Amino acid sequence: MKIVVLVKQVPDSGAERNLRSDDNTVDRASANNVINEMDEYAIEEALRLQEAHGGEVVVLTVGPDRATESIRKALSMGPDSAVHVVDDALHGSCAVTTSKVLAAAIAQQNADLVVCGAESTDGRVQVIPHMIAERLGIAALTGARKLTVDGSQLTIERQTDEGYEVVTAATPALVSVWDTINDPRYPSFKGIMAAKKKPLQTLSLGDLGIAAGEVGFDGSTSAVVEHSKRPPRQAGNKIDAGDDGGVKVVEYLASEKFV
Repeated sequence: MKIVVLVKQVPDSGAERNLRSDDNTVDRASANNVINEMDEYAIEEALRLQEAHGGEVVVLTVGPDRATESIRKALSMGPDSAVHVVDDALHGSCAVTTSKVLAAAIAQQNADLVVCGAESTDGRVQVIPHMIAERLGIAALTGARKLTVDGSQLTIERQTDEGYEVVTAATPALVSVWDTINDPRYPSFKGIMAAKKKPLQTLSLGDLGIAAGEVGFDGSTSAVVEHSKRPPRQAGNKIDAGDDGGVKVVEYLASEKFV
């Protein structure tokens, strides 16, 4: 089984994140960039499948040159190789155009299974897995909290607010996972050293047969037109205790449509 794992480099969600003032895109140059947290669970799940069924695990990233740092981090966990799609024309791409690039790169891999995180911490749109599957014409088993493989048959437990749904499909297919599916391993020193020598293929848009005008700001279907900082937290309303204190509380709750 050949498994492609999608990995995205994102600004650390534990630090301050900003948008650029010139084009309203995420300011990645000044951020502390890390692997998208949910993608680490996808990597772990792919490695567990490889350990159980054999095969090859390939990491795939679309991003700027500095995304190589996250690629090597991903490889240190155990995958065999990586593919990095990097092109200046990609800057400003929306989810729709990004899915087009990812689908084209995945198609070149002839993979049996694509595994990815259910969302990224910078965008949090949760649509990329569905878009990729639609472009590739394969099944999308999304929001998995558990994945089992029996030959070419895949079964997931799809996490829902009420519990879970059981969804099945045959390979080739795409599975997106939540952080409830496993506990990602820590890279060992041996893994970190080995990652430096693992194959890393770099592709441009031209290698994927995609024109520059199809991506970036020109090719995107949406864009951020304006942004502003979150306003500082204001002091809350204080109601003094007294004979009418209860009435004032109810009146306030009613004004905020809580009751």
